Amino acid sequence: MKQSLQFKLSQNLALTPQLQQSIRLLQLSSQELNQELETILQENPLLERTDKNDDGSDNINEFSIEGFATADSVVSITPAQTNEQNQNESAFQDSLSDDYFGGTSNHRWEENNHADEDIDYTFQEVVVPSLREHLISQLHLMPLSDRDQLLSMVLIDAINEDGYLEQSLEEIAEILNAELEVDMLELETALKHIQHLDPPGVGARNLSECLTLQLKLLPNELREENKNVFDLALQMAEQHLPSLASRDFAKLKKNLRCDDESLRLAQKMLKHLDPRPGSEFTKLASGHYIQHEIMVKKVKGQWLASLNDEVVPKLRINKLYADILKRNRDSSSQYLNGQMQEAKWMIKNIEQRFSTILRVSQAIIDQQSQFFEHGEIAMRPLILREIADALGLHESTVSRVTTRKYMLTPRGVYELKYFFGSHVSTNTGGACSATAIRALIKQLVAEENPKKPFSDNQLTAVLSKQGIVVARRTIAKYRESLNIPAANQRKSL
Repeated sequence: MKQSLQFKLSQNLALTPQLQQSIRLLQLSSQELNQELETILQENPLLERTDKNDDGSDNINEFSIEGFATADSVVSITPAQTNEQNQNESAFQDSLSDDYFGGTSNHRWEENNHADEDIDYTFQEVVVPSLREHLISQLHLMPLSDRDQLLSMVLIDAINEDGYLEQSLEEIAEILNAELEVDMLELETALKHIQHLDPPGVGARNLSECLTLQLKLLPNELREENKNVFDLALQMAEQHLPSLASRDFAKLKKNLRCDDESLRLAQKMLKHLDPRPGSEFTKLASGHYIQHEIMVKKVKGQWLASLNDEVVPKLRINKLYADILKRNRDSSSQYLNGQMQEAKWMIKNIEQRFSTILRVSQAIIDQQSQFFEHGEIAMRPLILREIADALGLHESTVSRVTTRKYMLTPRGVYELKYFFGSHVSTNTGGACSATAIRALIKQLVAEENPKKPFSDNQLTAVLSKQGIVVARRTIAKYRESLNIPAANQRKSL
């Protein structure tokens, strides 16, 4: 085959290092952005972070990328919105759920903001002991022999995060007998010591024992004052949890020989107990902190977005190195010139990141203004393309902006992604958002007759009367996403 040379013209899209950095910064959360900045600040001497300007003021009101040419100039990121945008990037225990025992859950992160919309949600790290540490600290205060202390420590190590003893005493005894001669009575005594520790119910081997322990640890005055109710609750915890889980109140009344009112009061007493006494320590130890980038306020009848200054990094060019570059513009300063260029890129990309977040947030607010006025029930259907078209951005850009970025509103803290959702057609030819339908389901369940709760078919019929056509399986899916039990699980006296 004869070799030859050919010329071929083609177009290729190449992402510059600056654009690659801009895309990467846009998709980071605030916490990840700070971690990224700390790494870059350590590697680049031309870039520095400052909380105040040289004159002592908190912020400056201009953004200047050419400031390194003069020694006193500062490059800082401010929350001002820019008009120019870069367009290049276009089991049985589970049947008695937490809801039954009065627990709450939510599908989004939310904080109340009642009095002051400018509250500083500064995270202060606290040291939270684990459940094991909490139990051991109490155990050391008890007047026990060294052997009893040792056996109790062994049992504590077998307690899971929910506060339950995972292994049976027989299994633990079999393991210990390889090194120690332990009889069952000793282990049962050690377990009794643990079951009298805080939190009440810890060390139980099953749900029935857990609730029974908590009832028996109630103050004597409360038990005597409500003796009949207490006795009924104790019987239910010890013998009738399956009937309670299935809401078979007729069978409960027959077996306990009580009336509706007594059964209702006993059920209420059980609801105030904790089916997972150790879980609170896990929640405290793994507390998740969310920092909002956007704040929403109503100004002169209009909802407006503004940047949270606390999360906007204040960066500038290092004055010392800027002076060196100004005096020496030869090949020997090539390394510093490269670092200077990277510092300028970083400052500009950070500014663009927050400017884009602000623009997208304001566009979302404009589309969802009824939500801020009336709540979830007024949420309208919204897709990424609507915001992208309105701002002249690519859908992928909007997706990056709305992921793990949060907005503080008078109704709570929401991820920007929360305001987007699918739609369901109505009889009038319009559309209703999935979020609004979930809010309607939550409202209907809250107002239903507890003796005759709505089934999924009935919820479908009620929504249909309001002009919202939704399939029963869709109602079931939305109900489950709200952690609302089925009708037979919601039934009460």
